[in-house]
Amino acid sequence: MKIKIKKDDNVLVIAGRDKGKKGKVIAVYPEANRVLVANVNLRKKAIRQQDQMMDKNFAEREVPLHISNVMVICPHCKKPARLGRRNEEDHKRYCRKCGKDID
Repeated sequence: MKIKIKKDDNVLVIAGRDKGKKGKVIAVYPEANRVLVANVNLRKKAIRQQDQMMDKNFAEREVPLHISNVMVICPHCKKPARLGRRNEEDHKRYCRKCGKDID
């Protein structure tokens, strides 16, 4: 399966508990078919206690989402859209709704 989502794309989450949230792609993991989106799919992680006076703290971190649960937001029509490729040599991506190039 070819990955059409790239780093720094704006995406909309279309499935899961964060459905409807928008964010920017921080990282893409093609071998696992997952993407990491800023401020989406947050989980709490315990932070080690540094000394006796401090209480245990928790930090919220993003966890990768499956690539099928996000859609790219077209920068021209400002709507979530499926992407296509003009030709395989140039790898130019385009919005299937408005037909304009994204790259």
